[in-house]
Amino acid sequence: MNEPTSSKPMYEKIFDEVKESILTQAYRLGERVPSEKELAETYNVSRITSKKALELLAAEHLIVRKPGRGSFVADPATEPQELPGGSGSRGTAINTEEKTIGLIITDFGNSYGTGLIYGMEQASRDNDCFLVLRRTFGIPENEEQSIQKLLNLGVDGLIIFPAQGEYFNAEILKLVIGQFPLVLVDRHLKGVAAASISSDNLQAALEATEYLFDLGHTHISFLSPPPVDTTAVEDRIEGFIQAHAQRGIMVDKELWVSDLTSTLPKFFNPDNIERDIARLISHLESHPSITALFAIEYNIALLAKTAVERLGLRIPEDISIICFDSPPTHLGGGYSFTHMRQNEEEMGRIAVENVLSLMNGHSVPHKVMLEAKLIPGSSTGPAARNKRH
Repeated sequence: MNEPTSSKPMYEKIFDEVKESILTQAYRLGERVPSEKELAETYNVSRITSKKALELLAAEHLIVRKPGRGSFVADPATEPQELPGGSGSRGTAINTEEKTIGLIITDFGNSYGTGLIYGMEQASRDNDCFLVLRRTFGIPENEEQSIQKLLNLGVDGLIIFPAQGEYFNAEILKLVIGQFPLVLVDRHLKGVAAASISSDNLQAALEATEYLFDLGHTHISFLSPPPVDTTAVEDRIEGFIQAHAQRGIMVDKELWVSDLTSTLPKFFNPDNIERDIARLISHLESHPSITALFAIEYNIALLAKTAVERLGLRIPEDISIICFDSPPTHLGGGYSFTHMRQNEEEMGRIAVENVLSLMNGHSVPHKVMLEAKLIPGSSTGPAARNKRH
């Protein structure tokens, strides 16, 4: 059964054939109908497609889906609002089961990610659905396996924080092509209509750079991991460059360091951290004109701070540091960088609400970008009048 023989999507063809079997009583009242897995094998389609067909049958009250048991031919005389064994205390119920959302994220910590998950968890509570979490540690193979396993588990939608990498993996592309409810977080997929939610990274980087300009800094070193065609990184670079253009200040890429890897999940170990710190120390020694460092993320700012201090320089008197995100300090603990604070909780909330909308057949904005807020801290000050020698 090949899709090209008909212009009708395969999930509609499966829906029509199962519906016909129910109406002709090939499947009788209360009888179990084929599962997602069985339909996928019969029609040689993905479980995304067979799941959608069963959801259409349930939406027309032709079947009742019972978690852990299967799907059964519904009794047309039964009110669709009633749940078996329910007390009615929850009012009119639309679905016979709660929705489950799979969340695939590289990793999370106090600098970034915890607030994102908090927002998602709260939104899932508010919308009476469940969140299932898998971490990939930035490894594409883990991401592919996580997608496959969550689909096999039967999740109704996915939120994915893609792994660092040059290309999005084939499993994400399959989800988009199959129109599975999917929302990407922190970055978007170029040339493919996948819904995404992120910070306005370009504008945030532009604002952070202008803040340094206003303090008199014109020799700024931009610190980042290797460029890997990741839209969040690309947008921050573009914002940094645009700020220079608007002020008529030349961009000197000789001042940049774009090969820091120790903050990436799969390279986060003591040896790599020390290597990156040594790299920064050498760079600062070779470029005494640098008065400010723009770290693309908090952990890179920590590397920069360590390198500056090991050189016996002062922050911010000798060198200023600005970054994205900085964990809130409590009772005087920690160090407060001047940073662009992303609205993680709002990002998480919107991601859940958008994937739920997609589950219900509604359209959502292709790209949502939230404003980041500049938070002054202890790491920035006026540019030193005399360059370092």
